[in-house]
Amino acid sequence: MDIRPNHTIYINNVNDKIKKEELKRSLYALFSQFGQIVEIVALKTMKMRGQAFVVFKELSAATNALRQLQGFPFYNKPMRIQYAKTDSDIIAKMRGTFGDKEKKKDKKKKAQEQAANAAKKPVNAVNTQPAPPATVQVPDNPPNYILFLNNLPEETNEMMLSMLFNQFPGFKEVRLVPGKHDIAFVEFESEAQAGVAKDALQGFRITATCAMKITYAKK
Repeated sequence: MDIRPNHTIYINNVNDKIKKEELKRSLYALFSQFGQIVEIVALKTMKMRGQAFVVFKELSAATNALRQLQGFPFYNKPMRIQYAKTDSDIIAKMRGTFGDKEKKKDKKKKAQEQAANAAKKPVNAVNTQPAPPATVQVPDNPPNYILFLNNLPEETNEMMLSMLFNQFPGFKEVRLVPGKHDIAFVEFESEAQAGVAKDALQGFRITATCAMKITYAKK
């Protein structure tokens, strides 16, 4: 494969029975652990069934996602991932807009400017420092190998949560609470392993509006 690494990854062998919106949310939940996502494109046309594109802000994020999720069983089908043939022109064409291409040009220009202006302050440096991750202060119980999640969006399902948590060692299972969409339990093999996942995913946004709150479950 001589496709040059770029910000956009192309995924195929996706389960085409999944509704477009759910598919995009699940892809976001799975891929956003690697870095900021600019856009996800999943079309249900005959030609594009079972395929999706994920555009990352950083090239390194696209590379890590491709390596780590290659063959990942997504809705029971192993994902096949490669870099898109041209960064995000393909998306621009599919959307009938070259806005994405301009964004990419700006990004390259910005990177070049930053390199050239390493000594002097970059022009329009609105916020060169990345914002620190929002730490959510949640009153907590004593450490436990079971985590309690709340403030989950209505569309949360077991698969989404499993995909998020099974990247952490010691993950055992996710338990949803029937009739209550906004809470769930996640079990790990040990308190320490549960603690690592809790710290890493505290405040994670499955959707733009719902920041997940994680505490240790009551013993």
